[in-house]
Amino acid sequence: MILCAFAERLMPNSNRGSTGFQSAEFEQEYEKPSKSQRKRDMTALQKLGQQLVDAPADRVKRIDLPENLKTAIEECRKIKSHEGRRRQLQFIGKIMRGLDDADVALINKAVESWRGQSKAETAAMHALERQRDRLLAEDSALTALLSEHPQTDAQHLRNLIRNARKEQAEGKPPKAYREIFQILKQLHTEPSAQPEPTEEDEDE
Repeated sequence: MILCAFAERLMPNSNRGSTGFQSAEFEQEYEKPSKSQRKRDMTALQKLGQQLVDAPADRVKRIDLPENLKTAIEECRKIKSHEGRRRQLQFIGKIMRGLDDADVALINKAVESWRGQSKAETAAMHALERQRDRLLAEDSALTALLSEHPQTDAQHLRNLIRNARKEQAEGKPPKAYREIFQILKQLHTEPSAQPEPTEEDEDE
């Protein structure tokens, strides 16, 4: 009787593999992510959460985030201590792990779009810096700027350019130099002045 029972255990079964275990057991085991993969996923979500914390608040507000995640991000921004911030980021990562795949994909898409915007903003900033340097180096640069933006206070800008040159020559803090940049930035965010329509234009 004992030998028969032992032989039955060794007999092949259509529901078992060659080792005597059900193949479904192996499938379930292989479907589970490994411990290292789970750790990588956790790290990725925590990094994504940190990007939300570091991003400008107005950008984050445009994403449809759960209220508990929004609150955790706002709280993290207020924390000054390194250890407290680290713990809060871990908490944000925990919340992120509770999101479904669709929400995580939405957040990832938003963050990716910010990277493109950041590159464009950096390029625009460098262009303004070069224009400011030309204003200090060439008088013709101011003439060109005033023709493009006739609404600009020419006298105030001339004074700033003169003061910025003096700051550089005397090694003083670049107060006027920075103000020139802010004026250029404002000019490039405003629409260029269009010529007033003449009577002939109205007749047409």
